Amino acid sequence: MAGTDAPLATAPEIDIMPEGPPAVILVRPQLGENIGMCARAMMNCGLSDLRIVDPRDGWPNERAHAASSGADTIIDNARIFETTEDAVADLQFVLATTARARDSAQAVFTPREAAPELHRRHHDGIATGVIFGPEAKGLANEDVMQANAIVAAPLNPAFKSLNLAQAVFCIGYEWLQAGIDETTWRGTTTTRESRPATKQELIGLFEHLEQELDDCGFLRPPEKRPTMVRNIRNMLHRAEFDEQEVRTFRGMISGLTRTHLRGRKNRA
Repeated sequence: MAGTDAPLATAPEIDIMPEGPPAVILVRPQLGENIGMCARAMMNCGLSDLRIVDPRDGWPNERAHAASSGADTIIDNARIFETTEDAVADLQFVLATTARARDSAQAVFTPREAAPELHRRHHDGIATGVIFGPEAKGLANEDVMQANAIVAAPLNPAFKSLNLAQAVFCIGYEWLQAGIDETTWRGTTTTRESRPATKQELIGLFEHLEQELDDCGFLRPPEKRPTMVRNIRNMLHRAEFDEQEVRTFRGMISGLTRTHLRGRKNRA
């Protein structure tokens, strides 16, 4: 397969590329060459929206261009972000790739299961993305918390390590195949009147709720707070709020807070 763009005699031609692919978010990638090879894998599979969080060797990076093997458009249009939260702020359904077991209640998909989920949501007008971690250690728990669910490839249990471009290609290939076989995801249009909430709107809700929980002493003891926050965020992610539901939920929090403050004043 390497070194040629000519179609193989045994490989069926793809007449229609799936439209509106998910964003590919590379979190703290270490080498420009790896970013370039990810761009190449993306172009192989019809993906185009590359977002890079805090690249170690800076940006732009000529080594990324050299390793992309002609996927220059993806490299040239890549967007750079300081944090994972910033990179997914405008997205509404996000998956995080990992090979490690996580202390999390998030749903776990294989790449083949994830692809129809991404297509279904795109078909409903939902902005989607997939997060990939750094080469050496993978995603931190704080990065995984930005996602609705996890993607884990069923690989050799004794050796699950993939390089960054392999991971991107694994997801991209299943996306491409699911786009060809529309029977795996068509016919599931939602009837919501309000659009799904963006990650930025959800983060606002999470921070609002966590501030009030801190103030009332719920998130204690301090050493357990990170796990408690992660569990609460995962629980709320599973609800897949729309933007009206986010506003309603924040209104409920504010209402309860005002009631609590009035009660304290009356008792005083």
